[in-house]
Amino acid sequence: MADSNDGQWERGVIEKLAFEALKEQRRARRWGIFFKLLGFAYVSFILFLAMDWHVDGESISGSKHTALVEISGVIDSKGDSSADRVMGALQSAFKDKNTQGVILRVNSPGGSPVQAGIIYDEIRRLRGLYPAIPMYAVVEDICASGGYYIAAASDRIYVDKASLIGSIGVVMDGWGFTGVMDKLGVERRVLTAGENKAFLDPFAPSDPKQREYALSMLGEIHQQFIDVVKKGRGTRLKESSELFSGLIWTGQRSIELGLADGLGSIEFVAREVVKAESIIDFTQKQNFAERVAKRFGAGVAETFGQSLGIRGSGLR
Repeated sequence: MADSNDGQWERGVIEKLAFEALKEQRRARRWGIFFKLLGFAYVSFILFLAMDWHVDGESISGSKHTALVEISGVIDSKGDSSADRVMGALQSAFKDKNTQGVILRVNSPGGSPVQAGIIYDEIRRLRGLYPAIPMYAVVEDICASGGYYIAAASDRIYVDKASLIGSIGVVMDGWGFTGVMDKLGVERRVLTAGENKAFLDPFAPSDPKQREYALSMLGEIHQQFIDVVKKGRGTRLKESSELFSGLIWTGQRSIELGLADGLGSIEFVAREVVKAESIIDFTQKQNFAERVAKRFGAGVAETFGQSLGIRGSGLR
């Protein structure tokens, strides 16, 4: 009987040890799978970043070529068409010893007059430094407002007959909520140090003096825009009372008005005008890491600002 009990006890111990060993193997297998997946995710992430990096055109250019710089979307300080990125691309394009001509591909409705002005000034500077390198703007869908401001710095502007060109003007927009607030019984409470600090507050009745000041400021910026266009286009501009009214025209009509010089695509200009059919893209774009960092940083800043009750305002 004792031997039977001893055998059962030994069998129980062995079974328990075997069960624990099996559990340990399963646990080790799970951790192994986890680390393999983690490693795979890490390698995939690195490869994705590598694929998303933009190769500088200067590093791959080895023969005579046409340099391409793109301005796409809204022109602002945070996107691909910021002054910093566009200027960097233009500087690389002009400095490249094999660049025969520079094409500025424009597909933009406009944006910040400050960013557009900075890019315009840099183009004028680079054209002075490299007088032997011509520069042409080629418009795709739209070249309006700040986009046209920049294009006016080029030697010639080429468009498609259906492109949209113009909008030579300045706008400051907003809303007025005073009537809605009255109906809802909402009272606006704002404290300022400086009588015009709440300038054009949408929750307050329109102030005639502030409105007059805003119009004067817009008129000044508009005149700067007009001067740039006249300087860039010169005698090619046709006399028209609507030319600087903010209207927009088709590519075909813009040629008739002297806002553009002819019809042509990027390939056409590179081949027939620059005489260098090979095109190297010098455009600087944000990579994945920069976009993630910007989104994260903006989100943190916005959350922090909201927690303090801070808000910003701006001119567009």
